[in-house]
Amino acid sequence: MASLAANRRLRSVLIVVYAVALLVSTVLLGLYLGLETNRRLQAIKTSWVQFSEEADRKGAWISEIRGLMGYGGIIHNFKNYVLRKDDAYLERLEEQLVPFHATMRVYRESLPAGEERQALATIEGTIRRYEEKIPIARQADRENWPVTETDRLVKVDDTAAIAALVRLEAIWTAKRDDATRDIVTAVGEGERLITMGFLFLFALGVVALVLIGLLFALLRELQGTVVRLTEELAERRRAEQAERKLSRAIEQSPATIIITDTDGRIEYVNRKFETLTEYSRAEVIGETPRMLRSGNTADETYRRLRLQLLSGKEWRGIFRNRKKSGEHYWVETTILPLKDDDGQIINFISAGEDITEKRRAREQIARVQKMEAVGLLAGGIAHDFNNILTSILGNLHLARLDAPRDGSLDEELEHAELAAKRAQGLVKQLLTFARRQPATPARLRLAEAIEEDVRLLRASIPVNVGFDVRIADPDITVMVDPSHLNQVMMNLCRNAAEAIGTAKGTISITAETCDRPDPDPGDADAAAVLVDSLPADSDRWVRLSVADDGPGMPEDVAGRVFEPFYSTKPVGKGTGLGLSMVATLAREMGSRITLKTGPGEGATFSLYLPQCEALATAESRSAGLPGGRERLLLIDDEVDIVSTYRRILIRLGYQVEAYTEPRVAMAAFAAVPGRFDAVITDMVMPEMSGEEVVEEVRRLRPDCPVLIASAYHPESPGEIAGPHVAFLEKPADPGHFARTLRGLLDAAAGNTDSAAASDAETRRHHP
Repeated sequence: MASLAANRRLRSVLIVVYAVALLVSTVLLGLYLGLETNRRLQAIKTSWVQFSEEADRKGAWISEIRGLMGYGGIIHNFKNYVLRKDDAYLERLEEQLVPFHATMRVYRESLPAGEERQALATIEGTIRRYEEKIPIARQADRENWPVTETDRLVKVDDTAAIAALVRLEAIWTAKRDDATRDIVTAVGEGERLITMGFLFLFALGVVALVLIGLLFALLRELQGTVVRLTEELAERRRAEQAERKLSRAIEQSPATIIITDTDGRIEYVNRKFETLTEYSRAEVIGETPRMLRSGNTADETYRRLRLQLLSGKEWRGIFRNRKKSGEHYWVETTILPLKDDDGQIINFISAGEDITEKRRAREQIARVQKMEAVGLLAGGIAHDFNNILTSILGNLHLARLDAPRDGSLDEELEHAELAAKRAQGLVKQLLTFARRQPATPARLRLAEAIEEDVRLLRASIPVNVGFDVRIADPDITVMVDPSHLNQVMMNLCRNAAEAIGTAKGTISITAETCDRPDPDPGDADAAAVLVDSLPADSDRWVRLSVADDGPGMPEDVAGRVFEPFYSTKPVGKGTGLGLSMVATLAREMGSRITLKTGPGEGATFSLYLPQCEALATAESRSAGLPGGRERLLLIDDEVDIVSTYRRILIRLGYQVEAYTEPRVAMAAFAAVPGRFDAVITDMVMPEMSGEEVVEEVRRLRPDCPVLIASAYHPESPGEIAGPHVAFLEKPADPGHFARTLRGLLDAAAGNTDSAAASDAETRRHHP
């Protein structure tokens, strides 16, 4: 018994010893496994931090380089500067060169590998070649070289640089993916080591616990299991609540949400998507987003988008999509790849914001700014350009007076005078478009106006395009501003010639009287009414039509032809202002424009003009101009204008004292105010304005007539103080100039009979 008890005690001691040994070995093994696992995890963490910092820095550098080289970057701004010669592009280019070189320097200082260094050298070399071409572009801008010549001299082949940038991104992506895979592999090994350690520790613990008390271990295990299940259940409830909140947030989001699988098949869309696209959820589940494409985005963009998403990166951009009804809308979109716990892409999620109204507002603001810019430009050039045309028209008139009648020289001078008047019309066109030139309707014989327009157009229209002019009655007379009608005809005919292109074609111009047009054609084949501003107090109308046998226009283009800056021509071939100007002038004239067109049917623009009583036959040039023998004081700061006006006035018999400095002229007038019969002055002069001249003349001699000749048309000419003041707009026709002056002198003298006698005498001496 004692031996049995001793054996039991020995067995108990041995069990205790074994249990303690097992427990100690278990603890030691656990400590070893824990320390070894911790060491490996620390190594993984250090490697990851080092890789992440380097990858983030290089990713930022590469993104900065791409931004500075892409759309709106260095290359884009350089080419825009060469093509458009706008200094703003050059300024942005020079600003972008600073961060570009700074980024390249930092990248090189990071000691990249050989292939990366080679790619960086290629990119930097291309940009430096662009820098070397900047002086040439500047010189081309200053000396106004042809764009083709400038492009040939500054052209740089940037294909290698673009390829190098792509290669640099590929290297960065490859390194990142390789490092990520290595880290993921190491983490997986660490996880397996931890799992094995815990399994072994658990097994040894079970053995030890069995040795020291199976029941106690089981109870503790049961207690732990109950606690875990309770916590798991509470966590699951919290997760379900969070999932419901997230679902409601996505469903009620103001942005469109689309979730697709990796093949692009739609798995989910939210309520905003249904409202915006007009497609129900049932209609789009299982389909692809291709059903929304409008055709405005290139297939290459979609290909790059998919490649970017498959590489694990998000994509941001703007799409012009199409609703179920066919209406287009703009959406700013962000697409993200969704990954599982292993980092594998399982879905794509797209979030889009409807920016249609924002874009429309920005486009409207841009159009207003463009209109304002045109107005500023028109006001800036009108004065100087009209002064030049005044000198040209005056000298051409004098030359025609000396040229033999019905000779080739007279015909050539006539063509030059018509061209100068065309230039005058262009200035008026800009001023009218900018609302800076008031309309002055007058009775106009339509056949003569069209004949002059066609004569001007033949010099600029290609020889493959002919004219067919048919006027029902040569005495048809309309009440319009002549320059407005000229601008409308020029724009419509040039548009027709450009529509015909290089093919053989004909521009048909017809004019006939008609009844008041119906505002609603009521016929699907009738012309669309594009501009309608007909007054209600006229029942006599003339329909003036310009038709071409070109390719015609589709409905969507025809509906926008009169929008400012809208053009279907290539960049650099059109401004989008021609037909917009036609619409503006039609409203000014109280007219209506209709357009009848279709693919393959040509285009016919019809202009409805108010008819008036026929004009008497105009006098020929040989009838002469009214003149006189009065003494005139002529003031203008332009030497050419003074010279031209002086010779015209002397030719008409007047005695002229001409001055280019208004203060000197006023000193001469103040010396003997009664010596001059009238004063002719410019309005805008550097030392003394025309208004100040009038005030000084009124102070010295209140009854002296004053004729103001200026390129600027004052808003309220009647505000200039005093009687016997007339306004003459430059460039004035010499005949209009002579008649206005004669009328002003006769009105001041109050003797029309003597004026008529003086006119007759002048005609005898100055035919």
